[in-house]
Amino acid sequence: MYENAFNKIERDLRAEEGIANELDYVEQTSWVLFLKYLADLESERADAAELEGKEYAPIIDGDFRWHKWAAPKVNGEFDHNSARIGDDLITFVDRELFPYLAAFRQSATSPQTIEYKIGEVFTELRNKFRSGYILRDVLEQVDGLAFNTQAQRHELSELYETRIKRMGNAGRNGGEYYTPRPLIRAMIKVTDPKIGETIYDGACGSAGFLCEAYGHLRTNDLSASAYETLQTRTLYGQEKKGLAYIIGIMNMVLHGIEAPNLIHSNTLNENVMDIQEKDRHDIILANPPFGGGERREVQQNFPIRTGETAYLFLQHFIRKLKAGGRAAVVIKNTFLSNTDNASIALRKELLEAAELHTVLDCPQGTFQGAGVKTVVLFFEKGAPTRDIWYYQLDPGRSLGKTNPLNDDDLAEFVELQRTRDTGEKSWIVNRTDLDEETCDLSVKNPNAPEAEALRSPEDIIADMLERDAETAQILEDIRGML
Repeated sequence: MYENAFNKIERDLRAEEGIANELDYVEQTSWVLFLKYLADLESERADAAELEGKEYAPIIDGDFRWHKWAAPKVNGEFDHNSARIGDDLITFVDRELFPYLAAFRQSATSPQTIEYKIGEVFTELRNKFRSGYILRDVLEQVDGLAFNTQAQRHELSELYETRIKRMGNAGRNGGEYYTPRPLIRAMIKVTDPKIGETIYDGACGSAGFLCEAYGHLRTNDLSASAYETLQTRTLYGQEKKGLAYIIGIMNMVLHGIEAPNLIHSNTLNENVMDIQEKDRHDIILANPPFGGGERREVQQNFPIRTGETAYLFLQHFIRKLKAGGRAAVVIKNTFLSNTDNASIALRKELLEAAELHTVLDCPQGTFQGAGVKTVVLFFEKGAPTRDIWYYQLDPGRSLGKTNPLNDDDLAEFVELQRTRDTGEKSWIVNRTDLDEETCDLSVKNPNAPEAEALRSPEDIIADMLERDAETAQILEDIRGML
């Protein structure tokens, strides 16, 4: 129903000189969608208050309300006479609307409120529209979108996810903004979160893990109290980058989470030795950024000091888990075998502090645009590792933009992981069989069919000469027939 509207918005944005690429497209679409969502949310709350005979105090007031500046109407019809347009619209957005909304950050009672989220979003963002005529067209398209039903939100979330995926592939590391959803769903199935448990992603990006976890837990038979728990006390995330934070907020909102528990901060600024029990979570699902080269003062927050961002995040996650908590974390496969001191120390810490029970080896091309191979580490906090079940994912084809990972590719992994069966793609390594000095965890499949031995150069040359002789004879026979 909304595909045509999104396509029309995209065509409008291509004509806007202030918007240059897919990242700008998603960013600028996000703030307009967010304000329309807030308008619909306020309308719902006002109606509910009226039914209960109560007064409703709107979050956004006066000339800043959607129906005042974005979509003024008379008798249900758009009022072109009173609608701001051209330079007047851009001036209002830049000098009045954005400063008004950014001020919510200071006036909000706590970071968990929707008011604080509004302030954070509009503190980070700036309006990139230069043409008030193009912005007017976009506003009218977005005004036609509704967030009132689950079906409407689902369709909007699907369209928004498609744009996030394209943004993740827009000449950047594909894993920076977008983790393939089939991989996320498999990680969730293995960790198996339940209502009442908390789920955390300290590098949440576009909040794909939290959105998929919400979809996994939101069943039709949830009680009102369970639904309230899911909405407000289940999903937690932190994100350093402003654009990713905004997209994550919008993505969660579109998936039906009214006031996402996302915090805009650098997770690695927290000293891991200061993490207390009240700060810990039952489930951790994450794909932390690789590389990065963190500054020396950030490294001081960790017992194993390294510039590799993913290694710092892994230390954070180990300490952020409750006793008995479960985690699934994507990391470069080189972590399993690197011989530098930080890699060896971190492998030893992981094996001692948690039970690393499963390693999923992902094929090349799992992450579009990423030049590295990855693995997923599944571990449980508490007892040390005894044995590790490996699974080498092989979809039987080359993965790429036109042939991405799908749920069927991971179905066997999810099924076999429950029983830890061994076969051509899976095997078990005992902790006692690891090298005590290096704790090398490399993926070395002992059950894979042996590759045929390569022929010697002498055999290859002899075969080539034999074929050349056959070709010469055939050509002589043809000459004789002419």
